[in-house]
Amino acid sequence: VDGLNMVVPYAEDSYYSLRPTIAIPAPNKPNGAIDLDGFFGLHPSMKPLESFWKNKNLAIVTAAGSPDNTRSHFDAQDYMESGTPGNKGTKDGWLNRVLQGTGGKDDSPFRAVAMTQQLPRSLYGRSPSVAMANLADFSIKAGVYSNNMKGGFEGLYQQNAKDSLGETGKETFEAVNYLKTANPAQYKPENGAVYPTTGLGRSLQQIAQLIKAGVGLEVAFAEMGGWDTHTNQGQGNNPSQGQLANLLKDFASAIAAFGTDLGKRMDDVVVITMSEFGRTAKENGSRGTDHGHGNSMFILGGNVKGGKVYADWKGLKPDQLNEGRDLSVTTDFRDVFAEAASKHMGAKDLSKIFPTYSATKEKFRGYLS
Repeated sequence: VDGLNMVVPYAEDSYYSLRPTIAIPAPNKPNGAIDLDGFFGLHPSMKPLESFWKNKNLAIVTAAGSPDNTRSHFDAQDYMESGTPGNKGTKDGWLNRVLQGTGGKDDSPFRAVAMTQQLPRSLYGRSPSVAMANLADFSIKAGVYSNNMKGGFEGLYQQNAKDSLGETGKETFEAVNYLKTANPAQYKPENGAVYPTTGLGRSLQQIAQLIKAGVGLEVAFAEMGGWDTHTNQGQGNNPSQGQLANLLKDFASAIAAFGTDLGKRMDDVVVITMSEFGRTAKENGSRGTDHGHGNSMFILGGNVKGGKVYADWKGLKPDQLNEGRDLSVTTDFRDVFAEAASKHMGAKDLSKIFPTYSATKEKFRGYLS
């Protein structure tokens, strides 16, 4: 995602010289950014998140990312989810390692859920995780198996472990029974929340449903694609509309609906957003941006020390840019993840979660109480 048009450094003159046709105007201009702190602004299509910012439940970490300079989507995503930048040999994911270190004997089969077709890299590992594109589909399919193939259910799923529905049929069977208490078809969001009817909106609504159903959920994963805006990032002469704006509206609306729906339950929830890398500081010849480096991460939750952009901001002048072309990374993404793992999830030994990195509490940004 283009972090510089998502969290706009409108007080930085270089931002506008680097982006003559795609820069988001300053807050006092037509179609301008939403002012955050006098230096940074939010893309105007992300207005659904403004109330969370004002209520200090939303924080932003910018100039964040990986120390690895790869511009490959696949490699960068792999490194962030494994938590070991530059090392392709890591077998498990950082979130799974958190679960391995904080689990008890009465673990729910729904401790970790990904609303995806395939299990994400971050949830690979010994701690059982479940991937499913849709709660209703999962319960219907599993219901057919459990009703019609009682004897063969466990063997069936051991043969099809690649379905990412748990390593054994027993885990899947337990997960189905848990899931039935959630009544996916009858779910009604609370507090006036309206989820967008998009992939991310549906995923976050179903995660909220699992939280409310009390099935023992500790970690959930959702994703949204389409951010590779090499051409026509804005719309004609209005950079605040168009391709990127539509993506950011969906992104912000879905997260805002999730926070609104959960209400006071957000005191026990932390949402972290990540993207594998940012994009070039200078626009390209196609009114778009190419693969870059530093980026922004959003953190939403009841115990978040929000209303603040956490950043060691170098700037956007040529000698301040990474390789002369990208926002520099001054906060390692593992420091952002580690703070949530430690303060929110109770991880004791961060060296086991990030084995190739010294993730010490001194490096935390301080976004959590």
